[in-house]
This record gives sequence, structure tokens and C-alpha cells, in this order.
Amino acid sequence: MTLEKKQEFTLKISEANKTQMITIIYEMVMYYLDEAIENIGIGKKEDAQKSLMRAQNCIDELIHSLNMEYELARNLFQIYIFSKKELVVASATYSINRIWRVLKNFENLHEAYAELEKEDTSDKLMGNTQKVYAGLTYGKYSLNEDVSAASYNRGLMA
Repeated sequence: MTLEKKQEFTLKISEANKTQMITIIYEMVMYYLDEAIENIGIGKKEDAQKSLMRAQNCIDELIHSLNMEYELARNLFQIYIFSKKELVVASATYSINRIWRVLKNFENLHEAYAELEKEDTSDKLMGNTQKVYAGLTYGKYSLNEDVSAASYNRGLMA
């Protein structure tokens, strides 16, 4: 993952509520799966395995976030376990088809959660985060970001 992409995800996470956080994790899974497919296509098998492992780590996070009291959570659990099994086999066989199948499932889940985001008006999970202002401010063709450091006490308040 590029530094720019990490920064993009970090910014999204710092501003996300619970539903948006799940959507972001889905985006991360999809990004890693795309990266794995690309790496297999150009013969970088070690990089593909790293991407697949990172996608599996994201899926583990999704599994741990489930509240198994609800039927929906149990259904999502089955989807996540199926996805992990497919990625384990794909990691051993470098099967793009298996990765693609998991990717399509996560694209559908992402689309569903994007619709749920519209209904969720809860507060963001992290408080006291820095404000980031982005725009064409200092250069005619360059994007510059400015972070206001109003407080050194920032992040998730426990």
C-alpha cells in the first residue's frame, strides 16, 4: 500500500462512525485483493501473499466486530469464514479466480454498507482529532494539506 493510500485511509478512519468504519475496512480488503491480483499477474508471488495476508487480517477485524446475538451477524460470520478459506487456498495456489470471487462478495457488502451509512447519523468514533484542510492552496497544480494542531490530546478517548 502506498503512503498516500495509507494517509487516505487514516484520514477516513479518524472521521468515521461505526458504520463508516466497517465500510472502510471493506475498502481496505478490496484494495489488498486488487493488489494481490495485480501482483500475481506480474509474477510477484511474495508481494501477492503479503497482500492476501493483510486482507485476511482485515477480515479478522470484521469477525471480531460481530455481535453474534443477531442473525445478520451470524450470516456475515459465514461469509467472512468462507472468504478467509478462499484466500488461504488462493495464497497456496495463486488462484486469481478465488481472489476475484472474494472481491466480488466484498464489493456487494461494501455497496450494502454504503447504503446503511446514509441512515447512520451517529457521532464519529474518535474525538479530539486534528482538522485537515485540503485544497489547491500553495501551488497551481499541487494539492497541499494543512493540519491544525489545536490540541496534542487527540484520538480515541477511553
